[in-house]
Amino acid sequence: MTEHLENLYLKKKELFKKLSKIGDFRTGTISVNYRKCGKKNCVCHNKNHPGHGPRYLWSTTIKGKSYSKHLKFGPELQKYEEEIQNYRHFLELSTELVAINEQICNAKPVVDSRDEHEREKLKKKLQKYLSRKYKEKFITSSVCSGLKGKNKGQ
Repeated sequence: MTEHLENLYLKKKELFKKLSKIGDFRTGTISVNYRKCGKKNCVCHNKNHPGHGPRYLWSTTIKGKSYSKHLKFGPELQKYEEEIQNYRHFLELSTELVAINEQICNAKPVVDSRDEHEREKLKKKLQKYLSRKYKEKFITSSVCSGLKGKNKGQ
């Protein structure tokens, strides 16, 4: 069992090394767009013509707000593409890290305190913490549901 834990810790350490080598990254996607202009006699209005372009648009959402930026073909487009690829690599490594860390947590034994006094203190501490935590959730949800019920009747 300790050998299994040691292997998991080695994997975790390797993942942290890989994470440190990723470099700069950003979220988002790059789309390629073709657009038709407003000139009636322009070639872009022909049936088989895709439109003017390509135009490259980077877009992302951060905290519910959308951002976008037109990118110039060349170094700017390449920079954004590399940063987005780095972000995808970061997500893969983070997912692996969480999975390995969960395996480590599951492999570690629960330490049982032998002292009865210590055990009672721990129980009281946990009961106080959990009752406060879930009481707040219960009060918040019941108040919200009570407000919903009042609004329906009016």
